Amino acid sequence: MKIIGVVPARMGSSRFPGKPLHPIAGRPMVEHCFLRARAYGRWDALYLATCDEEIRTFGESRDFPVIMTSDRHTRALDRVAEAVEKCPLDVADDDIVVCVQGDEPLLGPDVLEAVVKPFDDDAQVKGTMLGVPIIDEALYRNPDIVKIIHDPKGKVLYTSRSPVPYCETFTPELGAMRVGGIFGFRWHFLKAFTALAESPLEIKESCDSNRFLDYGHHQHIAPVPYRPYFSVDSPEDVALVEAALADDPLWGTY
Repeated sequence: MKIIGVVPARMGSSRFPGKPLHPIAGRPMVEHCFLRARAYGRWDALYLATCDEEIRTFGESRDFPVIMTSDRHTRALDRVAEAVEKCPLDVADDDIVVCVQGDEPLLGPDVLEAVVKPFDDDAQVKGTMLGVPIIDEALYRNPDIVKIIHDPKGKVLYTSRSPVPYCETFTPELGAMRVGGIFGFRWHFLKAFTALAESPLEIKESCDSNRFLDYGHHQHIAPVPYRPYFSVDSPEDVALVEAALADDPLWGTY
């Protein structure tokens, strides 16, 4: 079973234009993501996928393998699928493709292993998503943060920007979880997903994981214990990441 990682990145983010090359602690965000992902020991290959010459030039200057993709993609998973189609490996249907979002500068080998491990344990698992505990009410209420509802066996039932599961008074014991921006797929499942039209719940929530649900498929949550882990959705998030890096075990190793 091969494991292929793809870091999708584009300059045209509607909420944060130029985000991949924005500096965090003196280094472009996408550099943090790629180098931290590269520390995971199980890759058969890891690629940077982009439609932008600025990102290509930067990636090649750091000797990252870069795959150029269409500039028409609005969803990261479509970019990832195109990159896998173009990569030099012979990727079999049951091989694993991991989408390592380029705005997750606090990722590490532990979260990547969490996303891959369900495929080792169960041949029937077709897709996984990183689940990060929410212990802060501001994140729970923040519509930029996509929350996960799942059943007791880990099957994802819904993803939403609303504060779910509902509570009147938030406490960490609620067990709320959020999407951590790392997704794993059997290659045949990712190909099938990208061939489907956008779905109603996907459009309403702006969560492409809901496309799986609308078409009767499921991903499985890949939970990790709580630690400071911030996605970068807006310029204000950069300060949170820089503060977290001060105590991050990977910072200073790359």
